[in-house]
Amino acid sequence: MPEITAQGKTIECEFGENLRRVLIRNGINLHNGNATVINCRGIGTCGTCAIEIEGAVSEMEWRENARLSLPPHNPEKSRRLACQVRVLGDVHVTKYGGFWGQTDAIEWKPEA
Repeated sequence: MPEITAQGKTIECEFGENLRRVLIRNGINLHNGNATVINCRGIGTCGTCAIEIEGAVSEMEWRENARLSLPPHNPEKSRRLACQVRVLGDVHVTKYGGFWGQTDAIEWKPEA
């Protein structure tokens, strides 16, 4: 079973499971500020669950690519939308600041 390390927790999940669902189910909030209330609930249109991932995950598909190519996101940053990612192996997750997780200020790291 793949392991996800985020916000100081290590969580096991099923191969191919949706990263957003796993993290939320385990008490890890992927949204900053009011984005906790105002978000698309996982359909990939708002961009507020943007994170940085190290490890084996699914390839980016058109919806995620389209959203991350629009401001305030920057396609040159290595962010992914947790709601569009399937876990394929062990991963480490970092969350950044800003309503959409678009800044360079780290909110939380994998280990803390």
